[in-house]
Amino acid sequence: MTNHASSGSRQSHNLGKSTAAEESAIEADLVAAELDGADMDLDAKRLPILARIYGILILLDGLAALPFTVFATIYSVREILTGRVHVDAMSLTFILSALHAVVLIINAACLIVFGVLLLRNRRRYAARWAYVLMPLTLAEGMLSLALQGLGWNLMLPAIQMVILVVISITADPSLREERRLQRALKRMDDRDEYDAAVAAGMLGRDQSGKGYIALDFFNIFWLFTIASVGGLIIETIYHFALYHGELQDRAGLLWGPFSPIYGCGAVLVTVFLNRLWKANAGLIFCASAVIGGTFEYVTSWFMEVAFGITAWDYTGQWLSVDGRTSGKYMFFWGLIGLVWVRWLLPRMLALINRIPWKVRYSLTAVCAVLMIVDIVFTLMALDCWYGRLAGQPQTSPAALWFGEHYGNDYMAARFQTMTIDPTKAGRM
Repeated sequence: MTNHASSGSRQSHNLGKSTAAEESAIEADLVAAELDGADMDLDAKRLPILARIYGILILLDGLAALPFTVFATIYSVREILTGRVHVDAMSLTFILSALHAVVLIINAACLIVFGVLLLRNRRRYAARWAYVLMPLTLAEGMLSLALQGLGWNLMLPAIQMVILVVISITADPSLREERRLQRALKRMDDRDEYDAAVAAGMLGRDQSGKGYIALDFFNIFWLFTIASVGGLIIETIYHFALYHGELQDRAGLLWGPFSPIYGCGAVLVTVFLNRLWKANAGLIFCASAVIGGTFEYVTSWFMEVAFGITAWDYTGQWLSVDGRTSGKYMFFWGLIGLVWVRWLLPRMLALINRIPWKVRYSLTAVCAVLMIVDIVFTLMALDCWYGRLAGQPQTSPAALWFGEHYGNDYMAARFQTMTIDPTKAGRM
């Protein structure tokens, strides 16, 4: 009799647990269904009016800039070919100007497409084209910096980059889905269901299955930041061990423990190899070596033509390419890339996901602004350092301020691996 009673009690208890779990599951399904109905067709929800106004402006800008830039380029080429204008086709300034013209033409064409997508409310495609325009805008700004230095010429590319980031966050379906899941989970009462949904959802994963990590602004920003700090630590330890205890400041920004070359390298490796994270280790190694070596070469070249800066010189090393990269460091890039893709990337994603949902977007926005300020002030400090060594008059309030707070001695002590020779720059 007692056994039957105990059995009945256990059955009642299990039945109660089962009923509670079922009710929780039903509640979660109802919440998800409710939100799915609201977000079923992402294109059906109108973009903000400011985004559509911006679409009109960039459409008009692209329609005006594309034919003008093409005509100006054709006219310049014709003048050079007919001999009416004499230029040194091998000069650094001419090469930079030609690259700048090509980027402006491509950017204008893409702005036309992007503007049409915004006006037609094509959210999915607009988000993708925003990601296409970001590197183009960055290239336009960097070439303008190399040709004209740091000034008002960079204002428009900077504003456009900010707007592109905002639109990509607003329109990106993957981020909207993540926010939808967040709202659904917040309305669930059962903690076990909550934890199970978080584990099953794996926030930040590529939901299409084509890659490991979703390539959205939040993931990319935190990968950049973590890799910038981690890369600086590794490089400092490597130099300390190689040079018998010499401690050298190898930071790449004016403030903070950041080496952006490692952050950018990590982002590039992630973007290009995200879909190959399960591929053969040899393929990942070789691809990482090529990506890292190419990026290192381009970075060294840009720093020289923009500011006359030599940050490293591998001349005389095995497989050295103009002293900007070498076989030795390409091997290191391949090794780091393999470890990053196969082992670190999942752990980085898990670390990013430890950021509480309540502060996920606000914290990322604040940190991104601080990082942008650090980068901008670093570029301004480098530009003023270049100007002082080039003998240019430093009469503007900004130049005087940087000369007082970040003079030549300070800059040489902060960027101990860098030397400046203004004659190497390609400025007009």
